[in-house]
Amino acid sequence: MNTARFFFGFFMFSKLILSQINFEDYKILIKKTNEKIKIDGIIDEVTWKECDIGKDFFMITPVDNQKASQFSEARVTFDDDFFYVAIIFFNNSVKGKYVVESLKRDFSFNKNDNFLLAIDPFNNQTTGFTFGLNAYGAQWDGTMYDGRSVDLNWDTKWYSKVKFDEKKWVCEIAIPFKSIRYDKNSSEWGINFSRLDLKASEKSSWAPVPRQFPSVSLAYAGALIWVDPPPKQENNISLIPYIANNAFRKNENVESNNFKIGGDIKYNLTSALNLDITINPDFSQAEVDRQVTNLDRFELFFPERRQFFLENADLFSNFGYKTIRPFFSRRVGLNVPIIGGLRLSGNIDENWRLGLLNLQTQSDENLALASENFGVFTLQRKVLDRSNISLIFVNKQKFNSSSSPISNTIFNRNLGIEYNYFSEDNLWNGKLLFLQSLSSLKENQGNVFASHIAYQSVRWNWRVQQEYISEGYTAEVGFIPRKNIFKLHSRAGHLIYLKNEKSLLSHGPSIEQTFFFNTNWDNKDRLTSLKYLFNFRNRSRLSIGFQNQFIQLLSDFDPLRNGISILQEGTEHNWNSLMVSYEGKPQNRFTYSVEAINGGYYNQGKRTAFLGEFGYRFQPLLDISSVVNFNQINLPYPWNNNSFWLFGLKANLTFTNTIFFSNLIQYNEQLGVWNFNSRFQWRYKPASDIFLVFNSNETKIPITSRTWSLTLKINYWLNL
Repeated sequence: MNTARFFFGFFMFSKLILSQINFEDYKILIKKTNEKIKIDGIIDEVTWKECDIGKDFFMITPVDNQKASQFSEARVTFDDDFFYVAIIFFNNSVKGKYVVESLKRDFSFNKNDNFLLAIDPFNNQTTGFTFGLNAYGAQWDGTMYDGRSVDLNWDTKWYSKVKFDEKKWVCEIAIPFKSIRYDKNSSEWGINFSRLDLKASEKSSWAPVPRQFPSVSLAYAGALIWVDPPPKQENNISLIPYIANNAFRKNENVESNNFKIGGDIKYNLTSALNLDITINPDFSQAEVDRQVTNLDRFELFFPERRQFFLENADLFSNFGYKTIRPFFSRRVGLNVPIIGGLRLSGNIDENWRLGLLNLQTQSDENLALASENFGVFTLQRKVLDRSNISLIFVNKQKFNSSSSPISNTIFNRNLGIEYNYFSEDNLWNGKLLFLQSLSSLKENQGNVFASHIAYQSVRWNWRVQQEYISEGYTAEVGFIPRKNIFKLHSRAGHLIYLKNEKSLLSHGPSIEQTFFFNTNWDNKDRLTSLKYLFNFRNRSRLSIGFQNQFIQLLSDFDPLRNGISILQEGTEHNWNSLMVSYEGKPQNRFTYSVEAINGGYYNQGKRTAFLGEFGYRFQPLLDISSVVNFNQINLPYPWNNNSFWLFGLKANLTFTNTIFFSNLIQYNEQLGVWNFNSRFQWRYKPASDIFLVFNSNETKIPITSRTWSLTLKINYWLNL
């Protein structure tokens, strides 16, 4: 099929299935105040009494066809510096103790009584910001993309206070206009307020949202009408310098002490377009990766945790699919330090978004590594009501180094285009993706073509997806675990909702089928999955499933990843598995989710597994969570019977909502790894922190190695 015709046909199909939703009844006026608003959780200022009130919230879950039983009221106002929100959550129908994990920032949504604010400053139903608080005042903030997805790694400066008693809890928020990006000429923003009340097992919002979607879905936002225009942002500069000292020791002999100084500069070119510059960046305070039991043949994905890469990250890192990413920021600075870089990102206007990223790493003569430059350019154009077309160009350039054995400059480049479709009512979504890799080595040049169409209503959801990745396609700065494939994937599910049952809310089946072929259409992998899901009114869930899996190995593979032996390339393996999982209700102080797996494995083997996550909270000061995984795998000689544990225990101690002390200990028996991470953080001013971080690692595979490090880091956010 001609690619251009396919794009055009899909585009026209998008227009045909658009449906119209009228949200004219969900408007709230915002007026400028000259009164000094004190952020104390007590809304006694005259301004609040004169504001429009967003009330009569709609229930989202357990049902979405009636008003919420727990009443709520929201108010907004602003002055020259701040956007203010005040909201009261009444406990009129169900009273009781509030449910929170702790005071940690960016709390788990489903485990806390909480309030979320979603704002869409460009009124494009696609991008925006979300802010929130739990009932004890812990903050939540993130950027929004694709209309309903939230990136909680984004962190900005804002102020809040919560007061509560048994009858109600009250939030008061002040968001500096300098902390967000918006269209200074817009007189209407998208906005919604939502509440999760776990003691009532009820989620609600001011503008109604269907229960199959997140409460911050921008397609279902109401309208914020500016009676007085928002302030025009002047060009402002923020300096965020840091100093850090790292003491490091490996085994008994190697030790060092490194002092670093550097920082970031944030410069608002416009009210919606921001330039970030980083010099000698340090990421020692970033959280460590969680250990996993790896029984997969391909590379695992670990999320980015470094702050510089996180604002507007969807422009750069979410291009493509989860397993087709032309840019994956964790490839940058993987083996050598980053000298510095810049990022230009944000909205040009309500239809255009721009991203430009450039980073330079230094060479390492001891490791014979040349210096490298990483560049990304991305441009996004809104089309239709909520859809967009995006372009991306990724460049990795290696420069000659006196210690490098490579005599010529090596480059790897990717050029891509994608069309993302989102219907106005959020029920339909789709994508068309094309990528081309360019390289100084001809064998590393190839292309990708992928697409999907999906539908999600209250009762039905389905998705059809195809992927083609040529054998030569290479993305050295991306995440592409498999090449030389045709992938066909389909999924369908149905939920039956019960009207009269008090405990069971809904139940229903789902089926999923995935095929992997090589580019000669030889079947290499096949996965068939059947599940039956039970959703209970108290927010607990039960799932029963069956899987059939076929694999033809593309290369030699160690099924245990412990070095005992390997299975030969080309051998075929087929097995069945049964699975049962249960997730307990989040209202309890003791929370848990468990899964049991029993079935076959490679080479006619058998696998029995138990996967569990457990938590207990001493609210609001201490939250303890743990991961306990056990695998018992029986294989023929020479592997025989093997079992290995994965254990992780994390304790989050939150003295206040500005002082945090977390400790994480992990043991991975499969890899013979022990590690311990202790992280103290004092947010002594908004967005300004003191960190003290201790890391210790001990590995036994392939050889015994012991390392530890102690880092002290201080940064300060200064607005000029």
